[in-house]
Amino acid sequence: MAKAKKETNNVQNFSKYIRWMWILFLAGLLAVVFLFLLASWGAFGAMPDHTVLENPKTNLATEIISSDGKTLGKFYFNDNRTPVSYDELPQHLVNALIATEDARFHEHSGVDARGTLRAVIKPGSGGASTISQQLAKQLFHGEGSKNVIERVLQKIKEWIIAIRLERQYTKEEIIAQYFNIYDFGNNADGIRSASRIYFNKEPKELDVKESAMLVGMFKNSSLYNPRPERNPIGVKNRRNVVLSQMYKYDFISEKEKDSLQKTELDLRYSPESHREGIATYFRGYLDGFMKDWIKNNPKPDGSKWNLYNDGLKIYTTIDSRMQTYAEDAVQQHMPRLQAEFFHQNTPDRNPTAPFLDLTPEEEQALMRRSMRQSERWRHMKYDLKKSNEEIEASFKKPIKMTVFKWVDGKPSEVDTLMKPMDSMRYYKSFLRTGMMSMDPKTGHVKAWVGGMNYRHFQYDMVKQGRRQTGSTFKPFVYATAIDQLHFSPCDEFPDTPFCIEAGKFGNPEEWCPKNSGNEYGGKRTLKDALANSVNTVTARLIDKVGPQTVVDLVKKLGVEADIPAVPSIALGTTDISVYDMVGAYATFANQGVYTKPVMVLNIEDKNGTVLYQFKPETHDVLNAETAYVTVKLMEGVTQFGSGGRLRGKGRDAYRADYREIVTGYPYEFTNPIAGKTGTTQNQSDGWFMGMVPNLVTGVWVGAEDRAAHFKTITYGQGAAMALPIWGIYMKSCYADTELDVSKEDFVAPENLSINVDCSTVSEDQNNDDEVDRLDELEF
Repeated sequence: MAKAKKETNNVQNFSKYIRWMWILFLAGLLAVVFLFLLASWGAFGAMPDHTVLENPKTNLATEIISSDGKTLGKFYFNDNRTPVSYDELPQHLVNALIATEDARFHEHSGVDARGTLRAVIKPGSGGASTISQQLAKQLFHGEGSKNVIERVLQKIKEWIIAIRLERQYTKEEIIAQYFNIYDFGNNADGIRSASRIYFNKEPKELDVKESAMLVGMFKNSSLYNPRPERNPIGVKNRRNVVLSQMYKYDFISEKEKDSLQKTELDLRYSPESHREGIATYFRGYLDGFMKDWIKNNPKPDGSKWNLYNDGLKIYTTIDSRMQTYAEDAVQQHMPRLQAEFFHQNTPDRNPTAPFLDLTPEEEQALMRRSMRQSERWRHMKYDLKKSNEEIEASFKKPIKMTVFKWVDGKPSEVDTLMKPMDSMRYYKSFLRTGMMSMDPKTGHVKAWVGGMNYRHFQYDMVKQGRRQTGSTFKPFVYATAIDQLHFSPCDEFPDTPFCIEAGKFGNPEEWCPKNSGNEYGGKRTLKDALANSVNTVTARLIDKVGPQTVVDLVKKLGVEADIPAVPSIALGTTDISVYDMVGAYATFANQGVYTKPVMVLNIEDKNGTVLYQFKPETHDVLNAETAYVTVKLMEGVTQFGSGGRLRGKGRDAYRADYREIVTGYPYEFTNPIAGKTGTTQNQSDGWFMGMVPNLVTGVWVGAEDRAAHFKTITYGQGAAMALPIWGIYMKSCYADTELDVSKEDFVAPENLSINVDCSTVSEDQNNDDEVDRLDELEF
């Protein structure tokens, strides 16, 4: 009896334990449920509602897109992110992510119960965090807390957000968002930037091993940084782990895994910054354009667009291929020309290098003026509040700096110890360049090169800089004479000394321009006179039409510079930008219709809504006949004048000549080309304006200060300084047949009343003030 009673008590006690176990279990379960409810209600911090989940806030870079669909660059502060859709991701990239981060991604709804249970039972085994949870973490709270309680609460929030994300988006959209949100380091925010920066290609073009490397970086992009100076070995090992995971889940074969694991990373590191990449000077111009546009075009709610965070897309007229050819042409020619300039300015040849013809007092004044205009002076004067004496003393104290240098024909940087004053002089010894190319019919600017190296020479010589145009101004005088007086290219004028008397056209003194080398004699046709830049004939023409008439025409051609109505403008004494010169010359190629240069076609927001669309700005300037006759005049420049080297002129004389190495000619073009070289006084500025029917390109070369220039015209002429860049560029454009750059004749008007065929007139007088004279070389 006692035994039965004892057994009954044991059963009751056991039942009591079972009951308490269930009570504790249910209480714990209810507590967990209540904990999740509290988290979802925001008790542990704000939770994103459905509107935020629909449009999570991420900083998106503004993308600059070329006319051929390539990304020229981006505007961003911290986040260089441009999102891509799932369709733009290669399947092996997606497979690598799933195999490595979440093998049951398609089987769960945001939280992988099996993986979580395994992580609880066996800590460190992985699998607890799904791709959806990692996306939630990236989007809404970033790195996990080191405090255990806070981390548990964060984890709960991650689970809730992950489940909500799964309800809000498809699996494919979650994959795409995760790739777009991740920071791969080195300004590679999101998969598109990462693929461009590490492999110089779009995500769709990534191969298996490249995809595996990028997925491997998800573990920790700070640790697994593939740059040579960081952790390439660790990245390679991590990539091989990803490849093993892909094999484990049957995404690749064992043979493919073994083969790929033996390969190197094969990076093509292409950093994307505001001072690197393609079209840097154009992007600098575009930055100002966009800030003006933003100022005048608010959002619908009245707030301002953010150029660096709102993910705008700017569709430009720049052709990435032509831009590359233009930059390559500059990179090919300028180091050779610079080497000759340095050669002529060694201390034994020029004690005041790089300046010529300056007295010590003038030289000192120039350097002092430059010092006070420098950024260093501004910073020390206004930011640091230093006295003038302290600032001047700092310019004479050697400091560590990195300077620009051409090395083996390529731009490079050299660390050195130098006085700031000496560094100013050093940079003044470099020749600069500006180049712009546009379609005369549409006004679309195809290439824009404002200098040699944006990191060290940021002043844009396309639109910011203005320099004397020299003989490239003469076609405006000839066009005025043709328009006003119906002159023909075959009309003859005396090539004899000529003066415009004092008092005429407001001239304070008699103006008697001289020909180059004081060479005169006989008569010349207008075509021959322009081809050989005969100053006396140009003076006779402006005397007949008057300077004001020429100024009026030039203004209609879009030139914004202030031009005094005096006779000397005929020889190019006015400072004009490359941008304005190209727009003006394009009018001749466009049958007398001026089309304002266009750089931006459309601006869209991140959703593709069009915010801006350009409207062409055109107006008639000349009749088609005058424009065509002017073009025919300029064809003579490249047929037998100062631009003759484009066709191989002078090849026999120059074949073994050092100058052929420096200038790169002959170019042996055979198609119709209209153009004009320009050289200013003392060889300070060299120009070439070249035209074919559907492309007009202008090039300027010179130093920052006009006192720095070549001593003689051998290299100090437009045909040697600027024309080679045009020649190299056009050869590349013609080699790329997809560009369809014209080799045809310029279109003649239907009713041409002016004779342009001067075949009966001798054109053998080659006395150009800029053409090759085989001057004695200075070695």
